[in-house]
This record gives sequence, structure tokens and C-alpha cells, in this order.
Amino acid sequence: MTFSATRRLPAFLPLAAAVALCFAAAPAVAQTAAQTLAPIVVTGARFDSAPAFAPIGATVISADQIRRAGINDVNSAIRKIGGVYGRQSLDGGPDFSLDLRGFGAASSQNMVVVLDGVRLSENELLNAVLTTVAIDTVERIEITRGGSSVLYGEGATGGVINIVTKRPTSKNGSGSVYTEVGQQGQREARGSVARAWDGFALDATLGTQQTDNYRDNNDYKQTNFSGGAQWFTAAGRMGVRLDSLRQDSRFAGSLKMSEYLANPQQTKTPDDFGSLDSDRVTAFISQRVAGFDLAAELSHRQKTVKASYGSGANIFAAQYDSKQTQFSPRLRQLGNVGGMLNELVAGIDLTRWERDTKSSYAGFPSSAAEATQRSKAIYLRDEIRFDAAHDGRLAAGVRRELFDKGFADPIGFGTTRYDNTQGLNAWDLQGSYTVLPLLTAYAKAGQSYRVANADENALTPKLNTPLRPQTSHDLELGASYGNAERKFTAAVFRHKLRNELFYDPTIGYGANTNLDPTKRQGVELSASAVVAADWTVSGHYQHVQATFTEGANAGREMILVPKNVLSARLAWTPADGQSAAFGAQWVDSQRYGDDFTNSCSSRMPSFTTFDARYARKFGQWELALAALNLGDKQYFSQAFACRGGIYTSAGRQMKVSARYDF
Repeated sequence: MTFSATRRLPAFLPLAAAVALCFAAAPAVAQTAAQTLAPIVVTGARFDSAPAFAPIGATVISADQIRRAGINDVNSAIRKIGGVYGRQSLDGGPDFSLDLRGFGAASSQNMVVVLDGVRLSENELLNAVLTTVAIDTVERIEITRGGSSVLYGEGATGGVINIVTKRPTSKNGSGSVYTEVGQQGQREARGSVARAWDGFALDATLGTQQTDNYRDNNDYKQTNFSGGAQWFTAAGRMGVRLDSLRQDSRFAGSLKMSEYLANPQQTKTPDDFGSLDSDRVTAFISQRVAGFDLAAELSHRQKTVKASYGSGANIFAAQYDSKQTQFSPRLRQLGNVGGMLNELVAGIDLTRWERDTKSSYAGFPSSAAEATQRSKAIYLRDEIRFDAAHDGRLAAGVRRELFDKGFADPIGFGTTRYDNTQGLNAWDLQGSYTVLPLLTAYAKAGQSYRVANADENALTPKLNTPLRPQTSHDLELGASYGNAERKFTAAVFRHKLRNELFYDPTIGYGANTNLDPTKRQGVELSASAVVAADWTVSGHYQHVQATFTEGANAGREMILVPKNVLSARLAWTPADGQSAAFGAQWVDSQRYGDDFTNSCSSRMPSFTTFDARYARKFGQWELALAALNLGDKQYFSQAFACRGGIYTSAGRQMKVSARYDF
């Protein structure tokens, strides 16, 4: 599939030049530009910070780990290195549905994804589009599991994935060219370049990817661009970033079990297709002034989604045009209080989202909806390091957020109008302490929340009535033992939810609703060790019990939540330019997507998959051979009806690649 002439990449260079001229008028930052920006290790309370205030209980994936694993996209890094369970995307793209803490079909709405302070999670029933993030720009990925609404707002009950891009250093330049071909029509190419001078840096990445995919009528193509300019000093930085994505997909649709067993590659929807265009511009600044760290991001995103389902005279066609503007100013004071290191953070989050929908069925208009959401939040968080010898830390925070939602559809057949205001509160209390050498214990408690998005409120049991907010009381206890050579972490957690927002296919023809009270509780284990001079092994295990606690289904299991997920990786990295990695994941059985009563006579089968990669460097070149689903396992991770609604996962795929660094 090719892009139409009206869907070209925008002319970024004139815009970048115009924004650069605007920023050049800021002499306060540029006047000390001869200095190099200090290296940053971790991100604390939405600020670049020192290791003393690293996120408690977080998993950090470094750029070096990503590079050595040969991973080409952010979503794969989160799943393969971070141990996060993911379900095959429905459109054949690389953005799997990620699931922190077992939230099943609503996992994307119970997890917040942040890129350099800008929230990628949006007010729609869509995954955060991680393919807009060029993998070559990523410095690290921080995965914080559990309730995080104080800092990140609604939808952070399952946790937060924070993506941090690389910071420049003076008088440094680099670049790379990468190409890959593989089975199922896989073709990918990308190039990236970065250059820094005294106090000024530019970077750009352009990539394209296309594949026929495993199933019929499941072709996928994307082109993405990411580029930025920034000015930096020892005291701060400021700049602008442009990200653009174009996707075209054909939709293979779902299968009944009999169809899946007969031919898992077939499609029952040979004429369905869609596209996604997304453009995001972000301006950012961080500066230390009179003992305070100041930071802010202003981001504007425009997105167009098109879809066509059916054939002949019975075609449903829709176009969704949305835009979102975010502004997030904040400040931090880092200093000593009574001889103890203290970090005080206060901030404001302002978001404005709106979407216009135009749809038709059989040529007749079926919707002309306009949806809006405004939110404004204020938060305050304080953390103190009270015993440096034992790295004792105690943190507390609160947040208040107001939402104003509106919807109007003059030709809608169900929800036609609502106007609703909701106010939510979040709090958390966290602490950690090194009780023995190499042994650190921690605890977290708090309240998080989520509000129904525009898609959920458009189909409710009571028409024109928005759903109630979801709240969760969160608790986690954990401990970590070891150092960089060997480390083991264990945690137990519980989330008690009221008014959980979920799609229930048993209400009429299906509707979004507030469920009876539910609970997620379980255990998480992770370990890594250098087992020999050139060998490293790592693993992640998650056990989740997701159940109803009250109502007609009390005691029954939630849908699309595997009780157990186990993943492991073995890496070989000798000093002679060779490298190899082998990964395995086992996913337990789970309830089908409509089985709230647990009455379906069968469950989605468990499955085990393997992947492997071998690479060899020749000077500035690296050649690699990789395999996904090495055992060619026939399985599925998405199924929305009892023995039906099945979306087949991909079979074995062999790939070869070449990379040149300069």
C-alpha cells in the first residue's frame, strides 16, 4: 500500500527554522552556552534528578540494553527487557497493548505513557502510539508499576512508563543507517543523525517500515519522522521537538474457534482498512534559577484516524479528527532541611482535547459528533532522605484534578449530548530503607483514579449520562537485594477498585459501564545476574489475581488476565564484536473477553514463545540474524467472545539486518 498524494510528511524544515529563531531570542539560556550539560542518571518526581531520588521500585531500561538486544522499537523494549506483558495489536502494527498489573482489555486506559514530560496517553480507546518515538533517540525507559496518579493524573492505577530521550553534550556528533528484511514481507529502513556544538544541538530520525504480516488482509506500512533542536547550558536547556507518523493498515478481523483451527491466517474481512496520521510539536524548557529548578512542556498534537469496514453497499466509514494541547509547568526545590536532603515539587497540568467525528453507513450520515475534554490539575509532593547511611527515604504527595467533558451529536442514534464536570483527588505515601547491606525494603500506599474517555461515554447503559469516575486504593510492599552484578526484587501488591470502567458485552448489544467492586492483587519478581564473564541472565515473573469482590459476580475472575506471566532472557556479549540473545515467555491461560460469569466451558490456551538474535560487528558495521516466535507457535492473546472473537498472533519470522554507525 502506498500513501496518497494528499498525505505527505509535512514540511518540517521551515517550521523548525521558525521555531529556532524564536528560541534564539532567549539570551538568558544562550549566554553561558559554552558549558556541557551534566549527565543525568534517573528521573525522579518529573525532574531530572540524582540517584538519591530515583523512582522507588522502578525498572530502568538503558539505551545500552536496547542496543545490545537489537530491539528496533520502544514497545518491544518494554516487553522484552522490561518484562511487561503485551497483547498482539489488532491492526497488525508493532504497538502491542501493554498491561501493567492485570487490567485486561482496559490495560491501555489504566497505564500512563510519558515522553520527556509529555503525556502520550489520550482521551480515546486507543493505545499510546509508541511508534512515534524513534528508538535511536531513547536514553532510557523507566517502568513504575502501581498507582501513580499524584504525579501523572488519571489512568495511572496500573503504573507509568516514562520514556526519556538523549541529552546532548558539547562538540559531539553521531549517526546511523539501519536496514532490515524478513519473512512475511518485512522491510524496514531508518537513518538518524545528531550533532552538538557549544550549547546547541540538532537531531533527526527518519524511518519507514512495511510488512504483509502473518494473516491475510493485514498489510501494514508506516513512515515516521522525529527531529529536534535545543540550546543547553550547565544550568538548563530549552528546545523544540517535532514528531510525525503516517500509518496505513488493513484489518484482518476476528475468527471463530473453528475458523482459527482450520486456518489461523485467514481473514473474514478482506475489504476492511484504515489509516492514522499524527503530528506533534513540543516546546520545552528547564532551568535552575535562585535555588529552584523550573521546567515546563507545551505540546500540541493533531491526529486523523480513518477506517472503513464492510463491502459493497454495506460500508461503514468513519473519520476522527482530534487535537490535544498540554501545558505542564512545575518547580522543584532541592536542598537540606535539618541536615537531611529534601526534594519539594509542585506543578500544574493543563490539557485541552477535542475531536470531530464524521461517519456514514451505506452512504448515509450516521454521526457528526463533537467531543471535548478540559482538565486542570495541581499537585504537591515532598520527599526527604532522612538517613544517608541507610538511604532512608520518605515521600508524600497529593493531587486535585478537575474535568469538564462535553459531547454533542445532532444525528446520533444513541448518545446525543452531555455536559459533565468531575473532580478527583489522589494521594500517595512511599518509603524505602536499606535494612542490611545490599538489602532495601520499600512500601507504597495511595489512591489513584481514572475517568471515562469520550469513546466510553458514547456508549453507556443510560444514554447521555457519563460514567462515574473509577477510583483505586493501592498498596505495595517490596524488597530488593544485590548490586549491578546480581540483583533480585520482589513485591506484593493490591488494588481495590470501585466503579471500574470496562466494556461489558452482556449489557444489551454491549456497553461501557461501571463494574461492581473489583480487586487486583499479586506478586512480582524480577532478577538479573552476570553468570559468567560474558553472560547475563534476567527474568520477570508476575502472578495476578483479578476478581470481582462484590455483586452478582463476586469471587469470579476478570477477563483477559493471565494469572501468571514468566519471561527470561540470556545475553552473550564477548569483547570481540559478537553478541547474542535468547528470550522466552510463558503466558498462562485466561478467561475469554465476554466471560464475566466464568461460564464459558474453556479458557484461552496458555502459550510459550521464543525469540533469538545473533550479531557480529565488522568495524562500523553490524550484521544480525534474528527470529521472532522461533518455535512457530500457533497462539492468540486477544479473544473477545467464548471460543470466538479471536485475533491470531504471528507465526515464526526470520529477519536479517545491517547497521552502519558513523
